[in-house]
Amino acid sequence: MDSKTLDALKVRLEQERARLLAEIEEFETDGQEALSDVSGENNYRDHMADQGSATFARELDMSLEDNAREILAQIDSALSRVDSGEYGTCKRCGAAIPVERLEAVPSADLCIACKEREESR
Repeated sequence: MDSKTLDALKVRLEQERARLLAEIEEFETDGQEALSDVSGENNYRDHMADQGSATFARELDMSLEDNAREILAQIDSALSRVDSGEYGTCKRCGAAIPVERLEAVPSADLCIACKEREESR
């Protein structure tokens, strides 16, 4: 992979990292605000259905936040591989990961064949 392509992929990873950090921060802020509503610490008596809806919404947000943190960890790992010179190499078989795959999934750490084997288990 040429340095121009590597630099472009690194920029995409860094931009996605920044976006995810902002998203996670928003989930945390919203979660703290909603926590008093879900726990019943507000001054109003909500109907049980309203409390259930609020609880469901908070659980959904927590799932989305967990997913964002997982993707962030994958991006951090990819950036670490860029810095160490291992980016673009399959961590399982050691083959080069095609540039087309990295352009589609910049945080990919497996070649297509190894990823297919992993998913078929």
